[in-house]
Amino acid sequence: MANVRVRFCPSPTGNPHVGLVRTALFNWAFARHNEGTLVFRIEDTDAARDSEESYEQLLDSMRWLGFDWDEGPEIGGPHAPYRQSQRMDLYADVAAKLLDAGHAYHCYCSTEELDTRRDAARAAGKPSGYDGHCRDLSAEQKAAYEAEGRKPIVRFRMPDEAITFEDLVRGEITYLPENVPDYGIVRANGAPLYTLVNPVDDALMEITHVLRGEDLLSSTPRQVALYKALTELGIAKETPAFGHLPYVMGEGNKKLSKRDPESSLNLYRERGFLPEGLLNYLSLLGWSLAADRDIFSIEEMVAAFDVTDVNPNPARFDLKKCEAINADHIRMLDVKDFTERCAPWLRAPFAPWAPEDFDEAKWQAIAPHAQSRMKVLSEITDNVDFLFLSEPAVDEASWTKAMKEGSDALLRTAREKLEAADWSSAESLKEAVLAAGEEHGLKLGKAQAPVRVAVTGRTVGLPLFESLEILGKETTLARVDAALERLAA
Repeated sequence: MANVRVRFCPSPTGNPHVGLVRTALFNWAFARHNEGTLVFRIEDTDAARDSEESYEQLLDSMRWLGFDWDEGPEIGGPHAPYRQSQRMDLYADVAAKLLDAGHAYHCYCSTEELDTRRDAARAAGKPSGYDGHCRDLSAEQKAAYEAEGRKPIVRFRMPDEAITFEDLVRGEITYLPENVPDYGIVRANGAPLYTLVNPVDDALMEITHVLRGEDLLSSTPRQVALYKALTELGIAKETPAFGHLPYVMGEGNKKLSKRDPESSLNLYRERGFLPEGLLNYLSLLGWSLAADRDIFSIEEMVAAFDVTDVNPNPARFDLKKCEAINADHIRMLDVKDFTERCAPWLRAPFAPWAPEDFDEAKWQAIAPHAQSRMKVLSEITDNVDFLFLSEPAVDEASWTKAMKEGSDALLRTAREKLEAADWSSAESLKEAVLAAGEEHGLKLGKAQAPVRVAVTGRTVGLPLFESLEILGKETTLARVDAALERLAA
């Protein structure tokens, strides 16, 4: 496919959410698959909601996810600037040309008048969209409205014919004229609306494919008609191809919204999801590499991605599956990469131990055992804290569960066996605890539970005997002694 140009154009309002990331991913993958251009554009014309902080978060999120862009903020390009707030003169010029050519007109209707007419249309069983009241005003009628002090908006004049377009995801779609009335493109104060600035930017930036969420599907016939007018005026070269991506659904089969906790990208970063794990899962929300394969790299996705393969049906966000896929990607890292990615969770503010108590040699030794057991990187803190705290952070529920009647006797026997064991071998430590259990009529699983809680503070965690070997004989025996003192008390 030649000269593909797609765009990702978020608004800098609040934290980025996973639906937005999925849209960015599909656009990025489509551009890279076709050796095309990704334009990163910021739609920041809503001064009341947009913020510079959100703008910086967007850029940071794109970098964290590994998305690069060919034109846009910090890079520039032939169609700069790439922030809508810096392109107002362009929109005013296009609006004037649309008015002069008769593709748009001034509408003087007040909000109250519009509401009254809409209510009447509904009561009569008719479409309640704009009724074209100001479509063909005479010069005298306009002058009369202006004499009243009315400030008009600018409306685009929709054609009186059906609009049909081929959606890359959904096939051919037709909208009848009665369902797509004339619509506003410029407010009464002169501020351009999304309905104008978005397609105008796409036209001026020569976007060939618009891949966006299903929630914007109803606006597409408006944009198709506007593109035709822009082409007639020499502003657009052609109408882009549209592809509308399926909804991402949350709990209760409702569309996942910004307000849903699981929608926030920052949440996944803070929990320690890998970008490649999260993107792998998000790609499955509407697309698949193969029917029998869920785990793949971003490079494999790019090599295979075709937007026409996207399923139009809504996709449900499943947090547990997302975690499972992320766990697979954690296991796929080489150990050095894994240890480096865990670094933020091994220091303040996440780590509960003092910086001077962190032991790099112990961390390097335990890392391979931790890597195969984690869903997200933030779990590393609780998994290895027993190595760096002066005493284990005992989980009281775990203590109660493990320290049954007779646990003190078992621990005393285990201590004797461990003291005599070979501490250069995890297998030797296992045999010591196994032997202690046999003396008390317990299998290994039951015998090791009190030892694990005494040493690590929890009933579940990393492989026990490898952990004991890394922790060391002196510290391990001291913790068993402390547990025996607590049981005696």
